[in-house]
Amino acid sequence: MGSPRPAVRVAVVMERELQPNRWEAVRHRIVEVLPMEDAFGAAPRVLRDDGRLQRTLHPGLTVELFPDEGEGYFLNLASGAPVWFVVWRSDDEDALRAWPEQVTLSYNEAGRRMDAQEKVDNAPLQSELREWLQAFTDEHYKPEPKRRKRPASFQAPGERGA
Repeated sequence: MGSPRPAVRVAVVMERELQPNRWEAVRHRIVEVLPMEDAFGAAPRVLRDDGRLQRTLHPGLTVELFPDEGEGYFLNLASGAPVWFVVWRSDDEDALRAWPEQVTLSYNEAGRRMDAQEKVDNAPLQSELREWLQAFTDEHYKPEPKRRKRPASFQAPGERGA
């Protein structure tokens, strides 16, 4: 068995807002992703609830890094403002309930989940974890060299548009 994948444990803070506007009864959003601390405990915990706005801490999610996701990490880092991508779900029976399902640092993984019609929000990545992700990406991802495409006028007529 190979060495374990690099991983970090995190907690996600989600916010639920009642009647954010006249068209929505409830809105959920990701507020932040924090490195896990023992004090967070193991179960979701309401941090604040004023009757309209509720913030809940969801501890204990694991973010693993995979060598074959290197391009996705590279694209996240290259954005200039890298983020955590949080895949979350809401309860079909109870619109007041929502929870984070997965946290990833891969732009490509987030894109695949959005293409599958899943809810994906993001939150800023802390600088110390950005350095961790950068080191992993530098080790496991080598961008393909860009090849110059010849203008169609220099190609034989049969090769054009191919």
